[in-house]
Amino acid sequence: MLSLPAMPTLPDFWSGGLWTFFTTWLPVINFILAFPIIFLERRHIGVTWAWLMVLLFLPVLGFFLYLLFGQNLARRQLYKMKRRSERVVRAVAHEQVYRIDKGSMEYRNTAAEAYQPLIHLNLKSGHSILTQNNEVTVLTEGQEKFEALLAHLREAKEHIHLLYYKISYDKIGSDLLTILVDKAQSGVKVRLLYDAIGSPGLPRKWARKLTRSGAEVYPFFPSLVPYLNLKINYRNHRKVAVIDGKVGFIGGFNIGNEYLGLDPRIGHWRDTHLLLRGGAVYELQRYFLMDWSLASGQTLTDKEQTAFFPPMERQPGGAAVQIVTSGPNTDRQQIKTALIKLIHEARDRIWLQTPYFVPDESVMTALKIAALSGVDVRLMVPFKGDHRLVQWATQAHVGELLQVGARCFQYQRGFLHAKTMVVDGKAASVGTANMDHRSFELNFEINAFLYDEQTACKLESAFEKDLAYCREFTVELYRRRGLLSRIIESMARLLSPIL
Repeated sequence: MLSLPAMPTLPDFWSGGLWTFFTTWLPVINFILAFPIIFLERRHIGVTWAWLMVLLFLPVLGFFLYLLFGQNLARRQLYKMKRRSERVVRAVAHEQVYRIDKGSMEYRNTAAEAYQPLIHLNLKSGHSILTQNNEVTVLTEGQEKFEALLAHLREAKEHIHLLYYKISYDKIGSDLLTILVDKAQSGVKVRLLYDAIGSPGLPRKWARKLTRSGAEVYPFFPSLVPYLNLKINYRNHRKVAVIDGKVGFIGGFNIGNEYLGLDPRIGHWRDTHLLLRGGAVYELQRYFLMDWSLASGQTLTDKEQTAFFPPMERQPGGAAVQIVTSGPNTDRQQIKTALIKLIHEARDRIWLQTPYFVPDESVMTALKIAALSGVDVRLMVPFKGDHRLVQWATQAHVGELLQVGARCFQYQRGFLHAKTMVVDGKAASVGTANMDHRSFELNFEINAFLYDEQTACKLESAFEKDLAYCREFTVELYRRRGLLSRIIESMARLLSPIL
């Protein structure tokens, strides 16, 4: 009678095949997975080391995390789109650079003239045209932002162009849908872009109702497989609205009840948005159309595009503005570069608000140099963040700034989502970019750089008002944190390039 071989016991299996796999083949697999990160992708060295650590300490799982968060975007299509869409913009930008270099550039206010090096940088790096005829309204509360937006949408006569990272299917989302459907049915051309990852709860019937009314709706970088999107990186994080080519909105507010402070888990939502009239609206329009071309695959004719840039009926104001964008379609990281230059231009004070403070070494060095030079560097971040690991990394970076004389304030009245920097009461940046690697390099972002004392003073007043709801996080508090906090901070800091 034949006898079957005895089944190996669990200890035999562990000491045999499984142990051989872990000791022999797992290092080989890790090397194969690490190979494209080291040799095939052009990355910042900090990002490379962070991903190698993940693969080393989380084998197999690290590979799936890399697929989800770490892939580089194939840029050929984006570069092609960029070259086709920016010919006119480049011509104007080159003409402005020429006038600056020749000393013939005329400025309508002293703030713009004082920041000519930064204006020159933005023109050369990102073809960000300077407009000097803008009226700027600062919006710091959800109620006033949505009242202004919905009012202008109701008054639209020709077209409505909306791009939002997140649109929620709730009360404010429903109000927006009702207006857009009504305007589309009345003959207004409505175009809506939303990010496929940022708006996961947006039902398809919402978009279908819009399209049936005559509007056009497209998600940005959607997945081919429903409910499974591996493109966590390279999201369109921009928030832009353009109505009839005359009024524009840019800033941190998305579309949802939480931005009105109606989510009890979050509480009060503090953000900053701008309502623009003037030449800067044309620039918002140009960038929307480039994103539209990428997401929809449409190529608008010159005649079609002309209708989106109507003649200005009047010169609204005297604020100078540059609209600066960045994203994976360029290696220059224009917004980060412009912020560093703005920091270096500071002589008296730098007041910064951001929900996530995980900058790279270049930004940290610029802020440290400013603080050590006697500049009043003040940073405001949320007391409680919405991403725990990012919050630990933020605290680690804040500690570095505190030790060179900067001050940090933790906002305790709900959640601080504003992305603003004000320098010397003369220049400022307001937009969608957070102070982190994801915003500077991986996502599509857009900021307005403003050279106008009146607007800068309004932003400083908002900062001062927010101080009433903050506690100052001092060097003494930072040094008293426990051993566990120090360990977690160190780990989060090491992973910060890929957060």
